[in-house]
Amino acid sequence: MTELIPGFELPRVVIENVTPILDGGRYPVKRTVGSTVEVRANIFKDGHDLIGARVIHRVLGDSAWQAVPLIHHYDADFWSGSFRADRLGRVEYAVQAWPDHYGTFRSELEKRLNAGQDVRPELVEGAALVARYALQFSGDAAGFLEKCRRELNDPDLGLDERLKTALSPELKSLIAGPMAPNEIAQCPVLELIVDRLEATFSAWYELFPRSQSPVPGKHGTFADTLRRLPEIAAQGFDVIYLPPIHPIGEVHRKGRNNARVAEPGDHGSPWAIGSKFGGHDAVHPELGTLADFEALVKGAQDFGLEIAIDFALQCAPDHPWVREHPDWFFVRTDGSIRYAENPPKKYEDIYPLNFWCEDRKRMWEACRNLLLFWIERGVKIFRVDNPHTKPLAFWEWALRDIHEKHPEVLFLSESFTRPNRLKSLGKLGFNQSYTYFTWKNSAWELKEYMNELIQPEMQSYFRPNFFANTPDILHEYLQSGGRPAFRIRLVLAATLSPCYGIYSGFELCENVPVRHGSEEYLDSEKYEIKARDLNAYGNIKQDVARINRIRRENPALHELGNIEFLHSEYEGVLAYRKYAPNNEILVVVNLDPFHAHETMIHVPIKRLGIADGEPYEVADLLSGARYTWRGARNFVRLDPNDRVAHVFRVSRRVD
Repeated sequence: MTELIPGFELPRVVIENVTPILDGGRYPVKRTVGSTVEVRANIFKDGHDLIGARVIHRVLGDSAWQAVPLIHHYDADFWSGSFRADRLGRVEYAVQAWPDHYGTFRSELEKRLNAGQDVRPELVEGAALVARYALQFSGDAAGFLEKCRRELNDPDLGLDERLKTALSPELKSLIAGPMAPNEIAQCPVLELIVDRLEATFSAWYELFPRSQSPVPGKHGTFADTLRRLPEIAAQGFDVIYLPPIHPIGEVHRKGRNNARVAEPGDHGSPWAIGSKFGGHDAVHPELGTLADFEALVKGAQDFGLEIAIDFALQCAPDHPWVREHPDWFFVRTDGSIRYAENPPKKYEDIYPLNFWCEDRKRMWEACRNLLLFWIERGVKIFRVDNPHTKPLAFWEWALRDIHEKHPEVLFLSESFTRPNRLKSLGKLGFNQSYTYFTWKNSAWELKEYMNELIQPEMQSYFRPNFFANTPDILHEYLQSGGRPAFRIRLVLAATLSPCYGIYSGFELCENVPVRHGSEEYLDSEKYEIKARDLNAYGNIKQDVARINRIRRENPALHELGNIEFLHSEYEGVLAYRKYAPNNEILVVVNLDPFHAHETMIHVPIKRLGIADGEPYEVADLLSGARYTWRGARNFVRLDPNDRVAHVFRVSRRVD
């Protein structure tokens, strides 16, 4: 850096347009462990001197930086390089650049030699240059540079020997960096979050433990849920998500079908958290004990599953916090506490927390400590209820604090809100997010939405989880389309997004709303125990197990952005390609749950490395059928009463 006036420095080298970067460095970008972080920048300076550049990086908390050279592509001053994200946590990185004095000397020396000029004056200048570099070194390196300086400066030494020293790879390797620290230009230090692979590829299954008893009508327990683990693991899921497992409030408890007044024996909503039995750090006594819950977590691990729990920061009127910290809530002028409302809806069984109360420091820490409490009991995944109704500043602080201590912990944002708020939650630290997928059912809607999600900037921070249904969302498409609609949405969710989920009952095609025009289930499990025969006639458990196996076996389905929508001559049949090295997948889905349709789809054979007229095989991983196709334009027919979709694996080999 060159000082112009005191306190004001101008860089000798300019660094611009560094990537990856999010909102000018305001937020960290995201990667998964083992991935390669590609760093790019425009780097230039005045004149014709050469430039050296590198990217430095370290895991936050490490003292030493690692450095990787950047390569100049000689195109618009474009430089690039990469480093491997090999550890979980938050990583700092920055681009550095400097005038490459030795590189410039060497380049000009070679030009003069090629022009047949006398280079002895340049060798003397080279000796002085080496002497300046030597000031940075000690020991053997300093001794080697002193030897090189003497040889370059020695007129009695043969010219060939002096040139051999000047152009030696050992000298080039040793003094390729900056001559002095004050010559280094550096962009602002940027950050990225490195998550474990489950942040980008996982299949979720949501269930209510209280509905897992084999005896209809009897309250289920953690032990009952434990007995279901082999079946769920066999279905191919990775994560079992449990709605709130805490004591359920008794004051203003909701009745069945969201009745404002509970009848005797009604169990209430698990999201009305807290009672005389405890708050967010306790479990509902009818589910079992904390030890029983820990046994469930351990049992899940034995089957290759993880238990995710709901983190809902709200309280029932009889939550201990209401008694101990009434100032943490919204207190009316008459001294009463305001319950949650979304007119015309009233949630008298829930008190929202006032995150901007005067005692907010203690309240924020108490909320953060709840996460630490459950992490100590083996929970590594949290589904966060309605995070957009809490301050973004709280989540940015809490998630950063948790991730600094436990970088393996994942947070799924349940935020069906305006796009900017939904995206901001991803930027500030949530590892996954619910999406608008549930409401995208036509071909144009799905294409438009996927093209939004796979934009490079959005992929750098937003990881969608395509839940096909939730306890709150039974879309009209499922209500009217019956079993074929459930099979269609399963294939779409599981193949469009590497993270997807279903709520129990989906495999039974439960589709009766509480009333016409509502997305609420009739006899919703949110307010009562649900007895299910998961092997009942018409279930689609085989479809679920098959699609999960296909996902695991095909790397092309492990990524989000590797999608190409294909031309279908009938708009109601959606076709797309997902690709990875040595793994080409074509998905074709009939979006109409009522009628059979046939169409021609156009396969980009050249991008698949297939010549015109060359036969190739498409193997349907759903049905086991195999077809030989030729050329780009090929026929498909899908009938919702039989086959709603194809998931083809493409092979050039034809038996």
